[in-house]
Amino acid sequence: MSDFLIIGGGIAGISAAARLSALGSVTVLESEAVLAHHASGRSAALYEPRYGAPAVVELSLASGDHFRAATGVLSPRGLMLVGRADQAEAFAAERDAFEMTECSVDEARAIVPILNPAVVTRAAVAEHAWDIDTDLLLQGFAREAKARGATIVTGARVTAIRRDGGTWVVTTAAGDFTGRLLVNAAGAWVDQVAAMAGVRPLGFTPLRRSMARLPAPGGLDVSRWPMIFGAGESWYAKPDAGALIVSPAEEDPAEPHDAWADDMVLAEGLARYEEFVTEPVTRLMSNWAGLRTFSPDRVLVIGRDVREPSFFWLAGQGGYGFQSCPGASRLAADLIGGRPTEIGADLVAALDPARFG
Repeated sequence: MSDFLIIGGGIAGISAAARLSALGSVTVLESEAVLAHHASGRSAALYEPRYGAPAVVELSLASGDHFRAATGVLSPRGLMLVGRADQAEAFAAERDAFEMTECSVDEARAIVPILNPAVVTRAAVAEHAWDIDTDLLLQGFAREAKARGATIVTGARVTAIRRDGGTWVVTTAAGDFTGRLLVNAAGAWVDQVAAMAGVRPLGFTPLRRSMARLPAPGGLDVSRWPMIFGAGESWYAKPDAGALIVSPAEEDPAEPHDAWADDMVLAEGLARYEEFVTEPVTRLMSNWAGLRTFSPDRVLVIGRDVREPSFFWLAGQGGYGFQSCPGASRLAADLIGGRPTEIGADLVAALDPARFG
């Protein structure tokens, strides 16, 4: 029997395993054959700590020390925001929220030469955004957990959960596993896991987001381009391994599943991107989708369940899982271990599942 039984082998579950392995025995149960198959494996992989609701921003900023100390995990990327004349309000709000510096369209085109000067009327830039080597980060946490004796089981899809005295018994395709504390880090499936455990679901919503990989526009070297957002987060584009990934930035509710891109949504999003650039989209190299799962207030949920304190929520990462995971996992371990937290009481309360009654 483990002290801590974690359901979910994405970045939330694996980072929690690393922290909790210093406090006791840990078993991680991942339903797929590999770790981070779902949302964690389909991330835009950017550390921009000013992205999200205020509580998310605070948690992401609290993760900065870990990222800066982790060799090779971050590399410079930068941000650019562009807008049309009729998007002035959205542009200004996002420019200020991201603490960006407005620049001329000519200056923006010197950085990203495919921007269409007939459409782009406003631009802003910032340097405080970095690419995350998500595999390096994930494997670093996994190595840390395993070095302290943690067990990570793949192919362990959960089919039933029950209480046996003071012990959780989790039935999976890989057998039964037991633990004293159950950590729910199951991504889009967190409410389903809660229901199986007899715990009241909190109302999480998985939202689909699609992406397409395009050849470098015009054969240009895109490696030093920033991540580019259309005002109102109506689309975004990001260099990736010599190509460009473009997303419609949609948020379409979906049932938990192995997501795929919707062709029409992807086409509409690519058309929004094409409006802002001079190079047309002529072919796709690949496309995919992921589910970004949010709580009702779009803020992460970290803490013991109000009615069942041996059930711990580590859920609702939305699109912020990688950039917030160092702070989120440290907080989870502090709360579980009964230690003073390094973050303020107001933020702890903003993340506590008790806020949902």
